Amino acid sequence: MKTKLTSFKTKTKAFTILFALFAFTSWSQQTVSGNVSDEEGPLPGASVIIKGTTRGTTTDFDGNFTIEANASDALQVSYIGYEPQSITVGNQIQLNIILKAGNKLDEVVVIGYGTQRKSDLTGSVASVSSEDLTQVPSSRVDQVLQGRAAGVQVTQVSGAPGAGTAIRVRGGNSITGSNEPLWVIDGIVVGTNFNLNNINASDIKSIEILKDASSIAIYGSRGANGVVLVTTKNGVGIGSGKPEVSVNIYTSMQMLPELPDLLTQEEQIAFTNESAEFRSAAIPFPDAPSSYPDNDWVDLLLGPAPIYNADISISGASDNVNYYNSINYFNQEGIVKSSGLEKFIFRSNLDIKLNDKLKAGLRINYSRINQDNGLTSFGSAAFGILRTQPIFNDDGTYNGFNDVVGSPFSNPLANIELNTNETFTNNLLGTVYLEYRPAPDWTIRSTFSPEFNNTKQNRFTSSQSPGNLAIGVTDGGTASVRTVASTGWNNENTIQYQKDLNENNSITVLAGASFQKVSTEITEAEAFGITSDATGFNNLGNSDPARSIVTSGYNGFQIASFFGRINYDYKDKYLLTLVGRTDGSSVFAPGNKYEFYPSIAGAWKISEEAFLQEQTFFKDLKLRASWGRSGNQAIGPYRTLGVLTEANTTLNGFEVPGLTLGRPSNPNLKWETTTSFDIALEASMFEGRLFTEFNYYQKETNDLLLDVTIPRQTGFTSQLQNVGSLENKGWELLVTSTNVTNDNFNWNTTLTLASNKNKILDLGGQEFIDVVVDPIIGSGNTRLIVGESVPVFTGVNYLGTWKSQEEIDASGLSSQVVGGARFEDLNGDGIISTEDNVVLGSPLPDLIFGFENSFSYKNLDFSLFFQGTTGNEVYNLRMRNHYFNRGETVKFGDLRDRWTPSNPTSDIPRAGADSVTNTPSNSEYVEDGSHVRLKTARVAYNFPVEKMGWGDSVKNMSVYLSGSNLLLFSDFRLIDPEQNNFGRTGLGNIAQGYANGSYPNPRVITLGMNVTF
Repeated sequence: MKTKLTSFKTKTKAFTILFALFAFTSWSQQTVSGNVSDEEGPLPGASVIIKGTTRGTTTDFDGNFTIEANASDALQVSYIGYEPQSITVGNQIQLNIILKAGNKLDEVVVIGYGTQRKSDLTGSVASVSSEDLTQVPSSRVDQVLQGRAAGVQVTQVSGAPGAGTAIRVRGGNSITGSNEPLWVIDGIVVGTNFNLNNINASDIKSIEILKDASSIAIYGSRGANGVVLVTTKNGVGIGSGKPEVSVNIYTSMQMLPELPDLLTQEEQIAFTNESAEFRSAAIPFPDAPSSYPDNDWVDLLLGPAPIYNADISISGASDNVNYYNSINYFNQEGIVKSSGLEKFIFRSNLDIKLNDKLKAGLRINYSRINQDNGLTSFGSAAFGILRTQPIFNDDGTYNGFNDVVGSPFSNPLANIELNTNETFTNNLLGTVYLEYRPAPDWTIRSTFSPEFNNTKQNRFTSSQSPGNLAIGVTDGGTASVRTVASTGWNNENTIQYQKDLNENNSITVLAGASFQKVSTEITEAEAFGITSDATGFNNLGNSDPARSIVTSGYNGFQIASFFGRINYDYKDKYLLTLVGRTDGSSVFAPGNKYEFYPSIAGAWKISEEAFLQEQTFFKDLKLRASWGRSGNQAIGPYRTLGVLTEANTTLNGFEVPGLTLGRPSNPNLKWETTTSFDIALEASMFEGRLFTEFNYYQKETNDLLLDVTIPRQTGFTSQLQNVGSLENKGWELLVTSTNVTNDNFNWNTTLTLASNKNKILDLGGQEFIDVVVDPIIGSGNTRLIVGESVPVFTGVNYLGTWKSQEEIDASGLSSQVVGGARFEDLNGDGIISTEDNVVLGSPLPDLIFGFENSFSYKNLDFSLFFQGTTGNEVYNLRMRNHYFNRGETVKFGDLRDRWTPSNPTSDIPRAGADSVTNTPSNSEYVEDGSHVRLKTARVAYNFPVEKMGWGDSVKNMSVYLSGSNLLLFSDFRLIDPEQNNFGRTGLGNIAQGYANGSYPNPRVITLGMNVTF
C-alpha cells in the first residue's frame, strides 16, 4: 500500500506542476499584431510562425498579421526570396518587420499597374533605388540616371541650372515624333515633356525603366520609347503611430570646369592683323598689344556659384493609416552670371484603410519654380568677343560698338544690368484613389489625377541698350509677357484577379480602362518703343501701340485606352505574360484613331529544374524572351488638318487682311508602330554574391511620319505622310557583385554596358533627306540616309592645306591659295560642293557604360562612379568661326601652329584664307566624342547613435562630402562632348551631338547632413 500511495502522490505532484505551468502559460500569452513589408511596401502572404512549433499565420493584403504568443516566444518571419527574421516577442504587442531581399532576382519591382518579384518578370525592367538617386545632389532626377541603367542613354544637354537631359531607351524610334520616354509618377501618366524640376529627388523611393515590348505594351501607344515609373515614398514600415522625421541639408559650390584653349590677347591680335594683311585690308591693331584692353570675358561673366538645399519629411504608419509629407527648398545660382534656379516643393502622400475591404489615398505634389534664364551665354562670352573689346566708353558708359567689325556690339555686362528674362512656374500634380477588395483574390482600383500647370515668362530689353545708342537708334525698349496655362486629368480604372489555382498553377488577370484629357492655352503680348525703364514689362501700355503684337493659341488632345494583362505561373518554373492595349487618340482623323498593341512574353526558371538541384554554382538562373508592338503618337494636335495662315490681298486698290491654306491636310495619318523582340539571361551565382543580366533586342519602327515632297501643282511643296521605317538592335549587360562582406568591411561593384545600332530602312523611296542645322553652311552637313543611323554628319574630307601653287594648278580647283584649306573634290568636277560629301560620323556611341565601386568600413562609406561613351562623334559648330574664319572672332589655341611662310608644312589654314575658300562642312568639324567622366565621388560617416547614447531620439545620422563631374577624360576641342546645341525637342529630337560651346557642366563639391529622428 505504501508503494502505491507514494506513486499516487508523485503523479499528483507532477500533475499539479504541469497544471501550474499550463495556467501560467495561458495567463502570460498575449495577442501580438504586426506588419511585414520590404522597402517598397507591404508583403501579403508572408509566413509568421512561432519558432519551434507549427503554430502560425500569414499576412493579409496589407502585410498585417495577428497571432497569440508568449513573451518568451520567437516569431520566425519569412517570405519567398527574402532573408528570414527571428523576433523575440517580449512585451511587444505591435511589431513592424521589414524584410530584406535575399538576392537580386527576388527584389520587388514596380511594373505598369502593379508590382512583381524580379524573379517572376518576363520583361526587361531596370531599377534605380533611392540610395542611388541621393548619392549626388541634383536639381533634376533624370540627371542622376546617367550610367545607372543598362540600355538607357542619358545626355546632359546643358550645364545650366535646371537644364534637362535627352534620354534614349534602346535608341531612338522616330524622326518627326519625340524619342523621349514616357514618365509615370505614382501611376500618373505625365507625358514625355514633364518638367522634372517639379519633383524632389529625396521624395522618390524607386525608379523603374521599362524597356522591352512585354513591359511597355501595357502603355500601348505611349510606350514605344520606353517608360520611366517613379514611385514616391510612404510611411509603411515606420509603425506604432510614432512619426519619423528626416532632415536633409546640403550646400554645394559649383566651380568652373576646364575650358577650351583659346589664343591669348597678344596671339589674337597677331592673327587678326595677319588676316587683314592677307586680304589687303586695314590693320585693326597697328599699335603694341599692351596698348589695347585685355578683357578675359570668360572670367568677367563666369565664376563659382553656390547651391543651397534643405528638405524635411514627416512620415509614419499605424494600423489603418500611413503617411509621408515633405517640403523642399532648393536654390542654385548659375556659374554664368544672370542664370539661376529657385524651387519650393511640397508633397503629401496618404493611405487610409477604411475597413478590411476598402482602402483610399491621395498624392499631392505642388511646386513653385523661379528661373533666371540668363542674359548672356558661355558661347558668346568665350568665343564671340575679342579680348581687345572695351567694356566701357571713355565717359564710363557701357560700350556698344565693335571697331574691328564696324557694327553694334551686344555688351553682355550691360545686358545683365539692364535687361530681364525670367520664368515663374506653378505646378500641382495630384491623385486620389479608391481600392476595394470584395474577396481575397479580387482588387478593384480607381484613380483620378488632375494636373494644373501655369507658366509666366517676363522679358525686357532696355531702351538704354548700348548697341542701339552707339549707332543713334532710339526706338526705346521692348518687353513681352507670355503665359501658358495647361490643365489635364487622367482617370485609371483596373480590376485584378489573383489566384493560386492549385499547388502548381497560379494566375493573375488585370483589366482596365484609362482616359486622359489635356488642354493648353497660350497668350503673349509684346510691346515696342518703351521709352522708360521704370516699369519694364509691368506696363506694356507704356509703348508704341501701332507696333504692339498680341497673340494667343489653344491646343488639346484626348486619349481613351482599354488594356489587359494575364500572368500565368506553372510550378514557379514556367512563366507566361500576355498583354494587349487599344488606344484611341483625338489627334488622328476618323478611321485611324484607334490601334491595338499586343505582346507575349515567357520565362523559364532553369535553376528550378531537377537537373540543377545538386549544383551550387547557380543560385538562380532564368531565360526569358518577349515580342510585341507599341506605338508613338508622334504628332501634335491638328496635324491631320489643313491650317489657315494670314495672307493679305488687294481689294479695290486697298490692302485688306485675308487667309490662305498654309498646310495641306492629310486625314490618312496614323500611329508610328514599333515591333520589338527581346531575349535575356539572368543569373545569380556564388550564393547570390554575383548577379548578371544579359539582353539582346531588335526593334523595327514602321509608318514613320516624314515630310514628303509632293507635286507643286498642289500648291504645296511637302506633306506629312506615314512612309518610312528604321531599326534598332543591340545588347545590354548588367553585373552586380558583392566582392567582400564581413562585419567591418563591405565592397560592392556595379557595371552597366550597352550597345545600340540604329539604321534607317526606308525614307519613302528617297535615298536621303537633308536636315538643315546651320543656316550658314546650309544643307548637307546632316543627313538621313537609308542604311545609316539617325542622323549622320556629312561633309567633304579636309586634306590639310595647299603647300604650293603647283598643287593648286594640278587640282583644277579655282579660287584656292597657298596655305588655305584644301578639300577633296570627290567627283573631280573642279567645284567643292555637297556633291563631294561623304559620311563623316554619327552622334550615336558604339558603347555606353557606367562603373561603380562602393565600400564601407565600420561607420565609413565611400563610392566612386564613372560613366562615359565610346565610338560617338561630335559636330563642332564652332569650327567655322574659330578655326577657319577670319580674324574678327576668337580662335582656338590650335591656330598657334597655323600655316605661315615660316611654317609652310602646317595643315592648319593660314589667317584670312577663309574669305577665299568659303569653308564648307568638312571632316575637321567632326571630332571624337568618346569620354570617361568621374560622375560621382562620395564619402560619408554614419554616426553610431546607439553607442553615443542618442538612440532614444535619433534613429540615424550621417554627414557626407561628395563631388560630381570632378574628372573628364576627352580629346574634344570644346572639352566636354556631352552637350547638344538643339536641346531635346524639335530639331534636337534627331540632331543630337551638336556642340556650340553651350553652358558648361560645372564641377560641384557638396557637404551635407542627413538626420532621422
